[in-house]
Amino acid sequence: MREHDVVVVGGGGAGLRAAIAADEAGADVAIVSKLHPVRSHTGAAEGGINAAFHDRDSTETHAYDTMKGADYLADAPAVEALCRETPEEVIQLERWGMSFSRTDAGGIDLRYLAGHSAPRTTYAGAETGHHLLHTLYQQVIKRGITVYDEYYVLSLAVTEEPNPDDRRCHGVVAYDLATGSLDGFIADGGVVLATGGLGQVYNHTTNAVANTGDGVAMAYRAGAAIQDMEFIQFHPTTLPSTGVLISEGVRGEGGILYNAEGERFMFEHGYANNAGELASRDVVSRAELLEIQNGRGIADHVHLDMRHIGEERIRDRLENIIPLAADFEGVDPITEPMPVKPGQHFAMGGVETDEYGRTSIEGLYAAGECACVSVHGSNRLGGNALPELIVFGKRAGRHAAGDDPGAAEIPTGQEARTETWNGAIEAAIGEPEAVPATVSDGGRSRDGGRSRDNPTSVVARRVERERHRIDRLMDREGANHAAIRSTLQHAFEEHVNVFRTRSGLESTLETLATCRRRYRDVAVSDPSRTFNTDLIQTIETRNMLDIAEAITLGALVREEFRGAHWRLNHQGRNDDEWLRHTYVTWNDGRPSIHFGEVLLAGESRTYEPKVRSY
Repeated sequence: MREHDVVVVGGGGAGLRAAIAADEAGADVAIVSKLHPVRSHTGAAEGGINAAFHDRDSTETHAYDTMKGADYLADAPAVEALCRETPEEVIQLERWGMSFSRTDAGGIDLRYLAGHSAPRTTYAGAETGHHLLHTLYQQVIKRGITVYDEYYVLSLAVTEEPNPDDRRCHGVVAYDLATGSLDGFIADGGVVLATGGLGQVYNHTTNAVANTGDGVAMAYRAGAAIQDMEFIQFHPTTLPSTGVLISEGVRGEGGILYNAEGERFMFEHGYANNAGELASRDVVSRAELLEIQNGRGIADHVHLDMRHIGEERIRDRLENIIPLAADFEGVDPITEPMPVKPGQHFAMGGVETDEYGRTSIEGLYAAGECACVSVHGSNRLGGNALPELIVFGKRAGRHAAGDDPGAAEIPTGQEARTETWNGAIEAAIGEPEAVPATVSDGGRSRDGGRSRDNPTSVVARRVERERHRIDRLMDREGANHAAIRSTLQHAFEEHVNVFRTRSGLESTLETLATCRRRYRDVAVSDPSRTFNTDLIQTIETRNMLDIAEAITLGALVREEFRGAHWRLNHQGRNDDEWLRHTYVTWNDGRPSIHFGEVLLAGESRTYEPKVRSY
């Protein structure tokens, strides 16, 4: 058993910033990560970090653009905190040694990204996330923060009061990939989830293979609500063969999208008459797919052309794009256009938190892409992900370490919910699975301990339950997880993509119910106890099933067209009925759906929903 004041789960940008903030607040902090921190997916971020530094810009304008980009489903207190605090965080990163791209005069350069009304994106070539990750990791090493890398966190150790809002998180249980042993981690102050995205529920994604929604699934089963899960962002420029991201910085520097007929279709077909290629990501992704569906695509893609930018500027600001296009598509982007198509990129939803990273479970925090504060609403603007990592990672780490911020403006738990949805979904989901509470092998058993126990007992009991789970998976014969995962991913690519229909979503729920039944008999074929990727992927697949179900339910229930969520028979934003958040909670093994108010009033203004056009 290991004990620290604060345990941070995940070593990407949010986790590293949370650990630094907790250390600054005087806590003994540890990072527990299934990857070495510099291999985290933050390193793949290309575009940049938005901060209002330009003389034609302001934090108020940044906040307005963010609310508009979110299609007015973001919470204003979180948005204004993001926009207000990011400039000082960028300055802090520079002082820590981050090598931002510079103007000729030596200042930090700024570029346009889609959906912004001023150049406000600070960047480091097209490798901003890589530089951010290494800068933060250097600070972690400098401060002597303990890092348990290649430890896969299996579950949260949470007490088991009937009301989830009364529960307390005392730590986590992790599997040491190198030895095959299980370790309990007691967190005296708090656990910060910073586990990143969930893109592996899709086949075609920019996300790393490690992005399986682990933190969201663990918090969900422990009793925290997960919020706005239906809102999945599809990036308009990914390479067709792999899903590798081509930075929005290409369009920010002047890159142009063309269809098979050589038309600059964002303008010529009226998708975004003012912003063109720099419309928000949801608008551009839908435009590309409509061009392909209408026979104006080049096979399954369109062209992104940056030749006119010039080789010197490309090599200075977008150099890593050259080998990506060459290696994966056989194209030299200096002399020919690149093939691109939309691919899953980001989850706007996640674990419900307030603006300080606190969930409804005492002692449990979340930050970064696994959290929903909500700062992105129904659509994230390019360049706003990295600010979220550093601003809310810092806030979560600081307050987990005992720095009390006082009352929050954004409610969590039952306080946030104004209505429960009573629609009929049981037939699609199937019956709850009768799996003993001591076995978490794909059933819907709730994770947790007993409320009367002390922290050591709660964590120790959770260790034994996970040991039993692993032994059972490895000691029996049964189905392989890979076929189940493939079935899930195929259903999501087909029916829970950019364009969604009721019949497709209902079909996906039926597929997921079948996957759950198959998962009851899943087994691990690799007998090794060290570096057993078969075991880890089997457990990840269970997390993906829980996450996929929540995404699909949210998409089925929300009968409107808002941001990244498009429904065939509901082709309009419906503020009267749907200007509200969706929440999914774990209800004795069956998901329950709730709704809550969107907070449009901030310190600087109240954001009145308007027609969103570019």
